[in-house]
Amino acid sequence: MMGSDRAPARRVVIRRARLQQGEAYARDAADLVAVEEPLQIRLLLAGEDPRGKGTPLALTMRTPGNDVDLAAGFLFGEGVVAKRDDIVAIRRCQDPAEAERHNILKVHLRSSELPSAARLERHFAVNSACGVCGKTHLEALEMRCPTPLAPGPRLSPEVLAHLPGALRAAQTVFGRTGGLHAAGLFTRDGELVALREDVGRHNALDKLVGWALLEGRLPLAEHVVCVSGRASYELTQKAVVAGAAVLAAVSAPSSLAVDVARRFGLTLVGFLRDERFNVYAGEQRLDLAPSRPSAQASPTSPGSAIPTRTA
Repeated sequence: MMGSDRAPARRVVIRRARLQQGEAYARDAADLVAVEEPLQIRLLLAGEDPRGKGTPLALTMRTPGNDVDLAAGFLFGEGVVAKRDDIVAIRRCQDPAEAERHNILKVHLRSSELPSAARLERHFAVNSACGVCGKTHLEALEMRCPTPLAPGPRLSPEVLAHLPGALRAAQTVFGRTGGLHAAGLFTRDGELVALREDVGRHNALDKLVGWALLEGRLPLAEHVVCVSGRASYELTQKAVVAGAAVLAAVSAPSSLAVDVARRFGLTLVGFLRDERFNVYAGEQRLDLAPSRPSAQASPTSPGSAIPTRTA
């Protein structure tokens, strides 16, 4: 299976401005920016010529790198494939007539049938921020996933508090650009197993899950998934499908993400920063002590467990 040799960051010439004593001074400078390019995923069925064009399934804006993982994770998350053996090969387009062949992946499936039209309809355009979601997808999710999830690991708060720093330290492209999301897979002891970066938070998680699928590591029941941004419905759904028992985010969850976590028994942690966090679901997996007798503040007071919201 072929990867990508496209650089995830690009140098650009900018004007760097600074205010001094009421005046704005600018000078020429160079900066590194995260690359965002389209990736088209096409499907080839059993018996089809690998050199054929394939059937377009999805177009997503992503940061080049780990494209094979991204395609595999996307297909798994959306139910197009259920296991590693459903994929024969993932190849980059080699047709010289395709001007954007470096941004086209062809996934050769073992199946001889395309996914249903209803499933395909959703995916012809996906952006890097979020996908199409809503409460109607909960029923479809229940059809794919057992309820509740596996018992999973039992975690100490100290391990949880360590995760954002470990995630950030391993973000090599973010360190150069400041412009990427990350998804990391950790053991119950806080050891980083794998990390993927992308301009899209859901792409980063697809890359991580795709890696796990291709490496034969699914389900992720004994691991912790930590993401660098907020916990949207889509990220929560992808974690559930991958069998993860714990999803931790450094920012806020959405209401639908909380609904998914509670329905499927996922431990959902938000605002994980500065040795504080909120538990929105699945508290049974965390070793939490009772509140101190003196901590009788209201739920929204400075003494509560709710961190200050920051952008």
